[in-house]
Amino acid sequence: MGRLQGSYRPSLGTPVGPVPDDQPIDVTVVLRPTAADDFRADPDDVAAVRAFAGRAGLDVAEVDEPARTVRLRGPAAAARTAFDTPLALYDSGGRAIRGREGDLGLPDELDDRVVAVLGLDERPAARPRFQPAASARQGLTALQVARAYDFPAATGEGQTIAIIELGGGFGQADLDTYFGGLDLPTPAVSAVGVQGAANVPGGDPDGADGEVLLDIEVAGAVAPGAAQVVYFAPNTDAGFLAAINAAAAATPRPAAISISWGGPESSWTAQAMRAYDQAFAAARAAGITVLAAAGDAGADDATDRLVADFPAGSPNVIACGGTKLTLDAAGARASEVVWNEAADSATGGGYSATFTRPAWQPAAVGRYRGLPDISGNADPQTGYRVVVDGQPTVVGGTSAVAPLLAGLVARLAQLTGAPVADLAAVAYANPAAFTDITAGDNQGYPARSGWDPASGLGSPVGTKLLTAVGGPTPPPTTPPPTTPPPTTPPPTIPPPTTPPTQTVDAADRALWSAVATWAGGTHTGANARAAKAVRAWAQAKSLA
Repeated sequence: MGRLQGSYRPSLGTPVGPVPDDQPIDVTVVLRPTAADDFRADPDDVAAVRAFAGRAGLDVAEVDEPARTVRLRGPAAAARTAFDTPLALYDSGGRAIRGREGDLGLPDELDDRVVAVLGLDERPAARPRFQPAASARQGLTALQVARAYDFPAATGEGQTIAIIELGGGFGQADLDTYFGGLDLPTPAVSAVGVQGAANVPGGDPDGADGEVLLDIEVAGAVAPGAAQVVYFAPNTDAGFLAAINAAAAATPRPAAISISWGGPESSWTAQAMRAYDQAFAAARAAGITVLAAAGDAGADDATDRLVADFPAGSPNVIACGGTKLTLDAAGARASEVVWNEAADSATGGGYSATFTRPAWQPAAVGRYRGLPDISGNADPQTGYRVVVDGQPTVVGGTSAVAPLLAGLVARLAQLTGAPVADLAAVAYANPAAFTDITAGDNQGYPARSGWDPASGLGSPVGTKLLTAVGGPTPPPTTPPPTTPPPTTPPPTIPPPTTPPTQTVDAADRALWSAVATWAGGTHTGANARAAKAVRAWAQAKSLA
């Protein structure tokens, strides 16, 4: 038996007890795609996993070839032996969770077929990326931010926005209160449970409910005509991936998937990041724009080193950074700098240690994937007014930028009548569609002219981005002045009694002399036809 590359997990500490041998466990085996342009699992790979499961005493609970996953189920003792890994119970915030440590074992016949084995470990995969206001502030509405960024006029009608949540929930009363306060219709919002999770509000505005309501309300304010589907999943590496796969496979296909949960790359296994990136690549190939928050704890992401956030660091995701946006009295953009309020309240950004620079990022970025790609208002000081668990509050964080841009994508898709294909490549090919942020830093990288790891390309200019993705030229924000009709009809000019005489001055003669010399020469093919046309035109104009 070999070892699964990239599966190493550090210990969670001192175990609080053993995992009972008969405890049922679900394990997600992620397979390689069939080909570079075919993300389905190879049936032969599925058959190999079935055979392995049968020998190991595990049942095949589900096969999802488009998502490249096989879900196995069986007792902990069988799973422990099948993947050659110790399992134990650990304390996590007052509850016991299952954990493992070290590398996973894998039989040789599966070595090249399996990308990841997820679900044996239940430690939280990600954290929400929102920042509750420290005190009451006036804040901004998502509509004010959208206007400041010149989002093109649309509602997202006919589009769907998928939102991934790993906890918390929402109630209809909060949505009705929030959208009623903006004089907007409440969008259609539905909840989908994945792997046993559900929409369960916890009653804590500063907890996961705050993330859920922020995402729904910001996206819905920008695109009230778009349907929203919120996918609730367990906060585990297997649950998070299952929600992403479910959203990408849904009918109707979402225009955008908004993800406001993440963590430093150093907290993820390499196998999990590979599996997620595969899922994002499949979504991107299907015309779905995936947007992820870049982190809220600066360039070190609350670690002891500079580190990128994941899943924002995937090259198949639009990484959403944060700024501090201030508006003038008319609601126009007055100033904008990199969001950097405190050590634990600043935009993420930097360079992935896992993924190399994608082709669409300029060479100046360097060898590795740089993030963020696009930034938007995130500072809690200028945050978003929302309603959470019946309480009006102001919230910031890059969590708000992902749904904000998801709403923009829904508007763009409505206006173009098609999915926004490959937004990342379009964005980097059209830097003029962004306002370059050149002031501030994220406690690791300064803003500068052009792309930088503090603000990316900058904040969007929505109407310019519409043009860049191939949409119609948006109308001006103010109508052009109209010329009033004359009070008296204009005078009529009588036709000339004789045709006007065409005159040719010395300069014209000199130019014609050069053209005539060429036209009078010997030519073949297209040049011969062009010379003949020139001579005919000259004769008609009495120039020859």
